[in-house]
Amino acid sequence: MTTRVAIVGGTGKLGGIIRAAVEAEDGFTVAAVLSSRSELSELDGADLVVDASTPAVSIDVVRAAVERGLNVLVGTSGWSTERIALVRPLVEAAGTGAVFIPNFSLGSALGSALAAAAASFFPSIEIVEAHRETKIDSPSGTAVRTAELISAARAEAGPVESPHVDQRARGQQVASVPIHSLRRPGVVARQETILSGPGESLTIVHDTIDPALAYGPGIRLALSAARDAKGVVVGLDSLVDIGISTPRAPAADPVVEDDVPGQVARATGA
Repeated sequence: MTTRVAIVGGTGKLGGIIRAAVEAEDGFTVAAVLSSRSELSELDGADLVVDASTPAVSIDVVRAAVERGLNVLVGTSGWSTERIALVRPLVEAAGTGAVFIPNFSLGSALGSALAAAAASFFPSIEIVEAHRETKIDSPSGTAVRTAELISAARAEAGPVESPHVDQRARGQQVASVPIHSLRRPGVVARQETILSGPGESLTIVHDTIDPALAYGPGIRLALSAARDAKGVVVGLDSLVDIGISTPRAPAADPVVEDDVPGQVARATGA
């Protein structure tokens, strides 16, 4: 049976990559392509909704899908644990599924998992993320997800040390972790998680070089998961065994070379 997919935000950059992945995947077909300004009644007739819209529109897309009894795959940024908590009761009451993927890159998921695995060993942790100047939200969903995983991993150790966070230049705190966002031309997506302790530091870096290549495997995994999901699922790490035990962010619920095409991940110690 072929799953008919409606893609909201399908006219944007990420939406275009998702559309190509859906068209190339056996068992899926694109039933409708909506912009972020389209009427959500255009979701009628679909079996699965994929949201790649904007943070302001995304929550309406999720609600519209749930109201129609449809599962939804959310690739739009801005879905923190607190925001997901707003729609979790709706999803569970409807008996549908909602899969939230802050980043479709397998390398990015691995980088966040490495940061969480190391989090309890370092008292100071900060995140620096960079995206192209056209990204309209900050901090990125990937950075928020990483900070939430770090916080969950430090449940016993407590919040990270982050002095002078009352000063705006110290970044925005998410789950006690300061995040610094850069928006500039010449970059696709880059995240550095810097963990520091007495006399040493560990930096985990992930670079997206070619989004179509980097996101393709994760999109295919997420499509299959979203088609059959029940309840709320968060993060690509929830769909694939990356070989690292990572804590789940609370619900209101050596050198690493990543050989996935289109991205580079590395960990460095100094």
